[in-house]
Amino acid sequence: MVSGMKYIHFLVLSSILAFPACKTRPPDTSETNILNISTTPAPKTGMVASANPHATKAGLEILRAGGSAVDAAIAIQTTLGLVEPQSSGLGGGAFMIVYDPETASIVTYDGRETAPAGVTPDMFLNPDTGEPLRYFDGITSGRSTGVPGAMVMLHAAHNDHGKLDWSASFEPAIKLADDGFKVSPRLASLVARFGRFGLINDPDARDYFFLEDGSPVPEDFLRDNPAYANTLRALQANPRALLEGPIAEAIIAKTRREPLPGTMTLDDMATYQPFKKQAVCSTYRAHTVCGPRPPSSGGIAVQATLGILENFDMAKLGPTIQGWHHFIEASFLAYADRDRYVADEDFVDVPIAAMLDKDYLKSRAALISTDKAIPRVTAGTPAKFPGRGTDATPDAPGTSHFTVVDSNGLTVSMTTTIEGIFGSQRMTNGFMLNNQLTDFSFRVVDNQGRLIANAPAPGKRPRSSMSPHIIFDPDGKLLFTTGSPGGNAIIAYTSKSIIGIIDWGLSPQEAIELPNVIARNGSVRMEASGLGNEDTNESVRTGPAAEFGMSPDVVAGLEALRHEVVKSRGEISGLHIIYRNRDGTLIGGADPRREGTAEKQ
Repeated sequence: MVSGMKYIHFLVLSSILAFPACKTRPPDTSETNILNISTTPAPKTGMVASANPHATKAGLEILRAGGSAVDAAIAIQTTLGLVEPQSSGLGGGAFMIVYDPETASIVTYDGRETAPAGVTPDMFLNPDTGEPLRYFDGITSGRSTGVPGAMVMLHAAHNDHGKLDWSASFEPAIKLADDGFKVSPRLASLVARFGRFGLINDPDARDYFFLEDGSPVPEDFLRDNPAYANTLRALQANPRALLEGPIAEAIIAKTRREPLPGTMTLDDMATYQPFKKQAVCSTYRAHTVCGPRPPSSGGIAVQATLGILENFDMAKLGPTIQGWHHFIEASFLAYADRDRYVADEDFVDVPIAAMLDKDYLKSRAALISTDKAIPRVTAGTPAKFPGRGTDATPDAPGTSHFTVVDSNGLTVSMTTTIEGIFGSQRMTNGFMLNNQLTDFSFRVVDNQGRLIANAPAPGKRPRSSMSPHIIFDPDGKLLFTTGSPGGNAIIAYTSKSIIGIIDWGLSPQEAIELPNVIARNGSVRMEASGLGNEDTNESVRTGPAAEFGMSPDVVAGLEALRHEVVKSRGEISGLHIIYRNRDGTLIGGADPRREGTAEKQ
């Protein structure tokens, strides 16, 4: 066992069995111990929290029909792809954490997109200048799309945990696609704001998102999608319908269009498999916290943030100037390590145990002062791990998060994405294609000539910030789930919610409604009450929320500590939480910054 691991524990799955259509990643037993996770009494009634009322309703419909949390997840995912195509969908990827209370086991399903065999390290460099492409040029290119994995990942989880027939969970979305749904305020706003950047240039997307007179679809427009319904019917018959046959060929044809056509082939599609992996788990104040493994950086970065803050009395500090100061500094330190070391662990060694080692995180916490910000945050050297290049990965604030607990206690926390707003802006068969490969670093080496861990490579999965988590109480029983969309800010949003509930004693809804504070690469973005918008990302926030924000006094106090605060009217979180009370009842929380709901079965 790695030195200093006396309080760190990583899960050894009691049994990891290979199953159809999903590769299993065995645990590294040199770094693992049995976690304090136990069986949890069934709640008797289930709950769904998701980013759209239609999706929540679809999940509840499946639960009421006797389906499991995984069956409900299929219904939620397929409905989200219809009603919020700007964020997630059939053509994207996902990470899902599943807790089985009967076996006291927790596992991650990895449906992250994969780079085609034909990609090159310089795929996002301008051939004339050698400099990175403009980010939006990369997004809308044919090179940006990876092999989609969300649906085959869900099929793999269904093989383990489904109760209904695979095809049953598609019915709510098929009916909604055939009958039509009213375009939500958020979708209408985003089509109006961003549609002419790329959607207007794709014939299928233009016909779907714009009216005959060229105007964007308005709020409450009844939008059907028969092509999407037909794609769902194809998936009912064949879970790999996006990866083989005519739909796969149509995806490839779209990626081969100019500008900057991609290299995806049917062989790339045929060889894609999701992974079943051990979760990344650690302890925080006697709680067990579990999230996804790389290529997601969310499990490591969220838990590193918590591990640094464990060295301070956050309950005593509270959501004050000092409480937020410590949160900001811990975020800076965790993001710096994440940026330097985390990438697809099939291609680079990721020192997970060393990065979450209690002694190492204590040494990082020692850098935090109460009276001023750290002047310049740099990555640490966990276990003297070899240095890597400074990351050059852009950020796109897309994605969606939902969570389900069924009446037997089976629990799902899932984050799903097509990456940027409307993905690559290319549409086929009723759904959007992802631009997930722009999650790679656009540069291969940094200014010092050091290789960057998250550089593109054939067959590699780009690093993600998706951070679905499940948290257990000191007795090892389910306590709550959490996660959010929001690009690399997902890590900060998710960490905030955990601190809010565990340290500050807040309800799920209160934790969600705390001001969002994102500290990475030297600046602090935050919601600030009564202040004008100085954050270009704010334009993406269109949910029906009242104003959220840090009080001017706290902002001024943080600036006095020499934090460079970028004030904003809003940040684009979409946190969704289900919490288990001591009596076993469930309460939920949905982020009013978007359009989500949390409802009981």
